[in-house]
Amino acid sequence: MQKTTLNCGGRLVLLQLPAVMGILNLTPDSFYAGSRLSSTEEALQKAGKMLADGATFLDVGGYSTRPNAPEVTEQEELDRVLPIIQALAKEFPEALLSVDTFRAKVAEAAVQHGAHLINDVSGGTLDEAMFETAGRLGVPYILMHMRGTPQTMTSLTEYGNGLVEELVSFFAERITQLRGAGVKDILLDPGFGFAKNVEQNYELLRRLRELQLFELPLLIGLSRKSMTYKPLQVGPEEALTGTIVANTLALLNGADILRVHDVKEAVHTIEIVKKTVTA
Repeated sequence: MQKTTLNCGGRLVLLQLPAVMGILNLTPDSFYAGSRLSSTEEALQKAGKMLADGATFLDVGGYSTRPNAPEVTEQEELDRVLPIIQALAKEFPEALLSVDTFRAKVAEAAVQHGAHLINDVSGGTLDEAMFETAGRLGVPYILMHMRGTPQTMTSLTEYGNGLVEELVSFFAERITQLRGAGVKDILLDPGFGFAKNVEQNYELLRRLRELQLFELPLLIGLSRKSMTYKPLQVGPEEALTGTIVANTLALLNGADILRVHDVKEAVHTIEIVKKTVTA
């Protein structure tokens, strides 16, 4: 039976119905210009709207992971995310805050300042201290699949044994390591767009249910990514329609959390899918 609860700082979160995670980008170079936030006030305003629109989680990131993104120092990442997380925790104590980082020190500081989850795009491959840190902090950990780094991942899309087969192997190994480190709540993110080309992303979307074998919640991040707009020959600013369709397919294939820029549209998508699909 799939795990449907998360312990977020002593608060029990039920995932019996799909939930929405709103993206708060604190980077000046995020691939989608409409998501960039430049001040605490702007972040609080955006967060308030996302929560009002139905977001359960808010994901705060200070390191752009778009393809070929420039390196950001650990201190710069800390300077970006900690004041915002602290302000969000004070202004919206009901919100569940996730820190989007692959650095253990950033994750630990963020949890100390009010974050409830760690969202690691590297799946622990870029900081060997991450798993121990997550276990010691006792927070849910989002395990994502990626190869290489944001700077190198676009050249690492060859999967000799099959894409989904590699993901299954990767997750099996990493889940064992996380359990050994004391991490109790694990969510899986297949990493759409990370070391995967457009065609591979669609293969992954079609075969998403195969990842349910781990009986862990699936977090899906498709929002305005290239797979939702390149086939239409438009840009990320015009990718909302493609995102809604892709999220619909993800829900039909077992997604438990949608990570999105556009919260209201994702909440509406979930409501419509619920009307047509029985559990």
